Amino acid sequence: MSVRSLRPARSGPRPVAARSVAALPIAALPVVALLVTGLLLTGCAGTADTADNVGSAPGGTAAPGGTATESKDTAGTTGTTGSAGTTGSAGSTGRSAPEAQTVEPQEISGLGPETRAQIPQTANQAVVVRGDDMDSDRSVVTVYERDPVTGWRRVTDEWPAHNAREGWTDDHVEGDLRSPIGVFDLTDAGGKLPDPGSKLPYDRGRAFEAEGTGFEGESLEGTFDYVVAINYNRVPGTTPLDWTRPLGQEKGGGIWLHVDHGGPTQGCVALPRERMKELLRTLDPAKRPVVVMGDAASLSL
Repeated sequence: MSVRSLRPARSGPRPVAARSVAALPIAALPVVALLVTGLLLTGCAGTADTADNVGSAPGGTAAPGGTATESKDTAGTTGTTGSAGTTGSAGSTGRSAPEAQTVEPQEISGLGPETRAQIPQTANQAVVVRGDDMDSDRSVVTVYERDPVTGWRRVTDEWPAHNAREGWTDDHVEGDLRSPIGVFDLTDAGGKLPDPGSKLPYDRGRAFEAEGTGFEGESLEGTFDYVVAINYNRVPGTTPLDWTRPLGQEKGGGIWLHVDHGGPTQGCVALPRERMKELLRTLDPAKRPVVVMGDAASLSL
């Protein structure tokens, strides 16, 4: 808002008509002396400008361009003056505008600088899978979203999960029974059951069938009712059932987020059924979601 400098309204007595003091009667001299003294004391201090002369900063302080300072006139009154004019009245003390504060964006808890550097600047959603330790098949999953000003914030509770039976590795190969450590895009979903409201492209088909039993004798039925493909050694933008392996077959693949069957996996990350449905409804391709996965010690690097 521009600040207009207005001529302050004069509230003091009218000027004495041009007349020689010597020409006045002696009895009138004390009155003239009082009038002159009043003019000298009053001046512009203590007069109030109109509302248009008040700055737009919080608290009614002077707008940028005028520095608010405190002044005292000879009558002992205190006002706030600025380069745009005098503001305030007798007995009032001016307030300076609050200083601008720098907001440090929040980071995802538990991630070290190396791991954070792998998260693309375009990613505004992150599924963090934090394993108990390098050789554990247990982990927790938390979903975060990023605000351009305040940074990352958690948008879900911690969900219990299973990962590969032998734990984690930063050099996954076919059949090692370890889940790959890293940051991977999430672009495609699917499952045997109807789409529960996924924002990602959802491929439904009978081919999402799991048979047999797991490592602890648990049934695998329903494991692939809902899945999200993790873009490790796969072609983004295709069904999770696409078995193309850009890095070669020896580097494994088919790493998914899927329904937990109650035991460790061969390389995937498994979540309770209701959490998988919630995840499918949460992941938004417009936010470029990624999964950040590994054991806690590796992710802290």
